Amino acid sequence: MNRLSELPNIGKVMEKRLTAVDIYDAEALMEMGSKEAFIKLRLLEGDTCFNSLCGLEGAIQGVRWHYLSSETKVDLKEFFEALKYSNKINL
Repeated sequence: MNRLSELPNIGKVMEKRLTAVDIYDAEALMEMGSKEAFIKLRLLEGDTCFNSLCGLEGAIQGVRWHYLSSETKVDLKEFFEALKYSNKINL
């Protein structure tokens, strides 16, 4: 079991936020995926931002979020924007 804070982009504050939504280790985050983890955080906190989504994906990929591929960033941005128009979550 790897601590969340051992992943790139995951500091002590994000680790605490993730444990609040029942994500306790790196394996759980990787299994859930960045998008589902983001939705859980957003539903709990109400103000989780796009950069958090990128940070979660970077953690899963093992890179700083700044180094995500352009394709991944576009995919995440489209996901984030689509949530604005869905009934699932209010952004």
